Amino acid sequence: MFKGLGQLGDMAKMMQQAKEMQGRVVQLQEELKTIVVTGESGAGLVKATATAKGELTGIDIDPSIFVPSEKEVAEDLILAAIKDAQAKASQRAETEMKKLSEELGLPTDMKLPF
Repeated sequence: MFKGLGQLGDMAKMMQQAKEMQGRVVQLQEELKTIVVTGESGAGLVKATATAKGELTGIDIDPSIFVPSEKEVAEDLILAAIKDAQAKASQRAETEMKKLSEELGLPTDMKLPF
């Protein structure tokens, strides 16, 4: 009649683990806001800084690229630096998520919410 009540403890344990995982994911999302990555182009003439969440926070441009006849080159360098920073932010977020998955004993290719 009471067969299977032993599994209630397993369910409670699973619920606790799920709650812990949710808390860790929220914590990681907050940490990603403080991790800074820098993308660059033109051998460092243009640098873009972003958080690991992908938010652009700054740009540093060497004044030597401001030649009126080279306007398109400057624009391309700026765009390339921003794209590089965004790509690095995405890679860093993925790396941090894989670390968390490993810590929680989950498959590293499991997509957790971001």
